[in-house]
Amino acid sequence: MNQTSTRYALLDELRGLDLISMMLYHGTWDAVYLFGVAVPWYAGTPGRLWQQSICWGFILLSGFCLPMGHHPVKRGAVVFGAGALVTAVTLLFMPENVVLFGVLTLLGSAMILTGLLEKALQKVPPVAGFLVSFALFALTYHTMDGYWGLGALRWLLPRGLYANCFTAYLGFYPLGFFSTDYFPLLPWLFLFWAGFYLYHLIGRERMKPLRRLRCPPLGWLGRHSLVLYLLHQPVIFGVMTVVFSLPQLL
Repeated sequence: MNQTSTRYALLDELRGLDLISMMLYHGTWDAVYLFGVAVPWYAGTPGRLWQQSICWGFILLSGFCLPMGHHPVKRGAVVFGAGALVTAVTLLFMPENVVLFGVLTLLGSAMILTGLLEKALQKVPPVAGFLVSFALFALTYHTMDGYWGLGALRWLLPRGLYANCFTAYLGFYPLGFFSTDYFPLLPWLFLFWAGFYLYHLIGRERMKPLRRLRCPPLGWLGRHSLVLYLLHQPVIFGVMTVVFSLPQLL
């Protein structure tokens, strides 16, 4: 990639690095929950922090990169469709590990909503937009736990909000709801918008150094992240099935 490229290579590389981390995380998940490998720390705080670092990175980067492209609603529809494909495949072949409202559904929805609201969102000063978006993300972070709040201040949410599949899409999931990868609009849309405003806060002129290519393999992964996301789980599962089946065949 040369210096006149319109792509920001470092952003691709960061996405590629996050993708590798996600693949390792999902590989560990498969090993623990599908093949019975004992990894005590994975279900605790270290595993939780690892998982959060991945999703925060993907969602912030997606929001940050949205203003650089064209046709956000169309792009969002493609990503949303990829999320629907993941749901359909897991329902058919792995219903006990179904993915409902996973990260692709979230990102596709956030792209569509931001594309539709972009003119209104751009009227908000970037500093205010970033601070308010991040504050709302923090405030609604525990929507799935039944409350909103910061620190010791908590507002319990009415149980009636947690009613059905549509409310689960928003962040209010009903009793009996299950998904192995669950990213509802609340709180994650606000993190996406924090990334959106962070782009406008930095400005295109100050981003020129980001065009410099530093690690081509990571950049390639980042540029093909959607396809690799769709393929990585079947590949990892297939490899692990072979690996864990070998001792029984020998």
